[in-house]
Amino acid sequence: MPPWETPSDQLPPVAPVLKLLRALADPVRLEMVRRLAVDPAAEAPCSDLYEGLNKSTATHHFKILVEAGVFHPVMVGPSRGHRLRRPALQEAAPGLLDALMAAMARED
Repeated sequence: MPPWETPSDQLPPVAPVLKLLRALADPVRLEMVRRLAVDPAAEAPCSDLYEGLNKSTATHHFKILVEAGVFHPVMVGPSRGHRLRRPALQEAAPGLLDALMAAMARED
């Protein structure tokens, strides 16, 4: 396990609702979450989670999502990636993720 990867049993709790909503309020971050939410494995390399951003901007968005407890940094094959913390999100804010994903699907 790389030194930057936190073991699953040592992850911090999902942030309080206000911080969680702030993290999800940005359209770029919400799209990153959507891409993981629709992935059957709920994990993907970082590069699959964004388009049209430079790497430092994407890293900033990933950091906010990790700090809010939405993403768990992991290795995906040979690349750094993220895993969606769906069970933790469901426990902290029941129905929030599903409601957001359903609303986004209706907008498409």
